[in-house]
Amino acid sequence: MSGSILYSYSLLAASPPAGGLGAILATPIVPIVLMFGVFYVVLILPMRKRQRTLQQQVDNLKKGDRVVTNGGLYGEIAAIEPTVVLLKVADNVRLRVAKSAIAGLEDDGDKGSKP
Repeated sequence: MSGSILYSYSLLAASPPAGGLGAILATPIVPIVLMFGVFYVVLILPMRKRQRTLQQQVDNLKKGDRVVTNGGLYGEIAAIEPTVVLLKVADNVRLRVAKSAIAGLEDDGDKGSKP
């Protein structure tokens, strides 16, 4: 009889918790979902906001705006076409650049640092 009592005690000690917050956190899916939530808030939301801001800037470009491209070229917009801008980089030097290559508007701080 004492053997069966010891056996039942060992089963009770080895069983997982029967509910509550500990049981929910013990499943492997909850930490994964929490990690995805943190990554979404920390990485994806700010990146989407930056992309929306850049897209608005590109959509609102006008002749005379000073921009910088992804390749590092600084210039002034001489003409705008639906998918291409004509970028004036020096006197008598104009380049056709895709609108998608515009990294942003040139900041005032950049103008002061030019030689």
